[in-house]
Parts: sequence; C-alpha cells; structure tokens
Amino acid sequence: MSTFPSAALRTVPPELVAHYEESGWWTDETLGDLLAAGLAESRDVEFRVHSEIRPWDGTFAEVELVARRLAAGLRERGVGPGDVVVMQLPNWMEAAAVFWASALLGAVVVPVVHFYGAKEVAYILEATRPKAFFAPEVFGRQRFRPDLCEGVPVIGVVGRDFDDLLADEPMPGVTPVDPDAPALIAFTSGTTRDPKGVVHSHRTLGYETRQLAASYPPDRGRQFTVAPVGHFIGMVNACLIPVLDGTPVHLGDTWNPAQALALMRGDGLTVGGGATYYMTSLLDHPDCTPQHIACLKYAGLGGAAVPSAVTTRLESLGISVFRAYGSTEHPSVTCTPYDGPVDKRLYTDGVPLPGVEVRLAEDGEILTRGPDLCLGYTDPELTRAAFDADGWYRTGDIGSFDADGWLCITDRKADVIIRGGENISALEVEEVLLGVPGVAEAAVVAVPDARLGERAAAVLRMRPGWQVPVLAELRLHLERAGLARQKWPERIHAVDDFPRTPSGKVKKFVLRNRIATPTQ
Repeated sequence: MSTFPSAALRTVPPELVAHYEESGWWTDETLGDLLAAGLAESRDVEFRVHSEIRPWDGTFAEVELVARRLAAGLRERGVGPGDVVVMQLPNWMEAAAVFWASALLGAVVVPVVHFYGAKEVAYILEATRPKAFFAPEVFGRQRFRPDLCEGVPVIGVVGRDFDDLLADEPMPGVTPVDPDAPALIAFTSGTTRDPKGVVHSHRTLGYETRQLAASYPPDRGRQFTVAPVGHFIGMVNACLIPVLDGTPVHLGDTWNPAQALALMRGDGLTVGGGATYYMTSLLDHPDCTPQHIACLKYAGLGGAAVPSAVTTRLESLGISVFRAYGSTEHPSVTCTPYDGPVDKRLYTDGVPLPGVEVRLAEDGEILTRGPDLCLGYTDPELTRAAFDADGWYRTGDIGSFDADGWLCITDRKADVIIRGGENISALEVEEVLLGVPGVAEAAVVAVPDARLGERAAAVLRMRPGWQVPVLAELRLHLERAGLARQKWPERIHAVDDFPRTPSGKVKKFVLRNRIATPTQ
C-alpha cells in the first residue's frame, strides 16, 4: 500500500477504463515489466554522463546491475511494493539506477528537481513520508541536509555512502504490483503555495512513455539530454524512452551551450529541443557554427511559452520545428507532427494525440482526458477541484481551435509562470515577499523573455516611508526563506496601488500588459 490515502485520488469512470483496455492503451504491464523487457533487449547500449563532477561511461547492463543490487539492498532494509522512494539527484548514473530499482521493486518513485530548496524538499518529504531518500552530498549550491530527512529509514548520499546500500547479489526478476497502483509522484509548482504532488499509475506512465516515443522522429539522432531527471519530461526521456526503443543515453547535469556544441562536433550528439531556452542559447553562443546548425535536424518545443519569433527563426535555419502541449498532470495532450504542415508546426500547439480528448469550456478553458492523465494529487482537495466525475481535467489554460481543428494556447487562467520549462507558483513567491520589511502588498507576474519564454517579475506596494528594496536585498531575503533560486523574481516594479476588480482582487493581466517589454 502507498503511504498516502487512496481517497486522495480520483476514480476513473468504468467506461473509460474499458475503452482504454480494449484499445490497447492500458495494459497489465508495470514500469518494472517495461524496463526489464527493454533492458533485456538493449544490454550493450551506451549510457554516458557528461559531467565535470561525476562523469560516467558504461552500458545499460552495467546500470541495470547497480539498479538490481540497489533494489536488493532496499528490500533487505524493508522497502517494498507501494513504499515511497524520494530522489533529488542531478542527471547522474545513480539517478537512473534509483529510478530503475524503484520500478523493479514496485516502489513509488518521487523525482525531485535538483534545484528545489529546503522549503520545497521539507514539504515533499512531509507529504510523501518516504521509506528511502537519495541526494548528492554536494552539487552546485545544493548540500545534503540531514536535518530535512530525520525519520526517513533509509538514506543514500551519492558521493558518500550510496554504494553501502548495494547488496552483493542483484535482485532477480520484477516484483509484481497492481498496474493501476501509483508508480510515480511528480511534484510541480502551480497555483498553490506548496508544490503539488501529481500521482501517476503504472498504466498512465506506461502509456505516456509509449505515446511520446511514437511521436518522436525516427531519425532524430543521438540525443544529449539535459532536462533534469527530477522533472517529469526529463525523467521520461532519460530513464524510460531509451529503454523502450534501445537508444543511447547521453546525460548532462548542467546546461552549458559550449559543452553541448563540443559534444555535437566531437561525439556526434544533437539537441532535440525542450524549452525554447535550450535552442536559443545554443544558437546565440559564439561557438555555434553552420556545421553545428546542420546537426540540429529537429526541435521539439514545449514546457513553456513558444514564441513564434523562435519557431520561425529555427525553421529559417533548416531546423524542423514541432510543438507539443501538456503538463505534469496530463503530459502529452496535443502535438504537431514533425512532418506536418509548416504553418501548423510553427503557429499552433497541434492536434490531440491518440486516445486524448480535448474540449473547451464556455470561458475557453481547455479540458482534457486520456490514458496518460494522472490519477490526481496527494492533496484530495486539489483532486476534487481539478477533475470532474466524467474524468475531465481542468487545465487552467485558455485556448481555441483553428478552422482545421488544431489547438492554439492563448492564455492561462492558472497563476503560474513558466521559466525555461519550470513552473513557478506566483502565490508561493508572493507569500515569501510579504515577509520583506516594508512590503505592504506583492504580486508576481510573468514577463516575456526571448530565451526562457518567461521570467518572474515582482510588483510591490510599499508601506508609507519605506523604499522599494533593490534586487540584491530582495534575493537575500528569498535565499534566507529557502526558496529555490529559479523562483526568484528577476525584475522589480513599484506601484502606489494595484489595478483591481470591484471586489478588490488584483488584475494581474493589467500588470502583465504594463510591464510586458520583453527581456533579451
């Protein structure tokens, strides 16, 4: 049994379950089954980590051996099916080993992005009550904090005692579990003060893996993956899809355009897209040459605002752009086929993927359902608010269909900023800003950015006699509060008062329009 109450999760309507099973979208295969079958077929496939801190070079078989030894070690320490395993690891070999071990053991894995600070990590550990926790001893500004994981029975610190958890003999086979049971909890920022725990089953995550793999160009080349494995799409692209289709894994633990360009020329790798920032920072780097651009055959963009200026620029350079729309809750909703019409690929967010249904509410909000839609949240109140009895999910996004039925995202109802593919909860940042001396009221809004899609801007109303803090002062306060650096506002604006509705609510769309000058 999982450590969070099943009452927190939604009930999928029986007619949808039958439809998904009859269509072959939902099977009895668990993540452990998927991995075991794929690894058996791809033992000699290359697995490399390109890192200054913790490089690694080996094969799928070698990583699987570590994973199976870890699974046996965890089982010896009382970790079993349905137990929660939290990992806050960079894109290292050990991250894949922990993920694979958890899946083979039937545990519920909780990947956490490596840049989350003490505030977010403490909340996640409290919400999931894990049996095991994995973290690096040191990675950039991240330091292992033993005080955060007091009471967690099993702790593995990469760079210190991770290897102590590896049993001498690897665990054979796959531990059988219910395919409808939770397999993964992915925490994402959104409209709430704390990260939201999104629960996926073996069936929803398995279908997402197969569906996403099928949407990729077959000639996409050897991919350099830098999206964090703690993020949903990074985890799928690093730990699942390569095993499914037997393609090499090349991980980077930080995004460094110079490193990516060097690997393109020296190792024959390519970058296939992600958030627009990956592509724009690559093209704008002084080391980028026409030879590098020739290696960039495709750019699959999503996870953040996708400016048309970026898509047209890429296409003009001979890079075929295709776009996707989804979220942690519903990972793959629509996609523009990589070989589809140019105008649709550049200016729309695509058509629904197989099994996915999309409709618009009266106010234009996008409602979705499909075989890869999550089971709900760890918080039952969030589940009740986001899903209806017929299985439809309220995305919080606003959209429209063009004359040919292609979806176009036009706005967001949800109070969230998407910076370089990562969600930032405006409410969470505002709450911390209200603790800054002299701040009477705070609003955090998105401002467009040519590289990251969006950045966060703080709009402050100060108490009488107080000066607006400079950015350095504001960031010092946010650091002391334990807020992840990626969530810190990057611009400050002062107002005497906010534009408001008759009920007194701040009109954030007015604020966004006032300060919408794009940053470069």
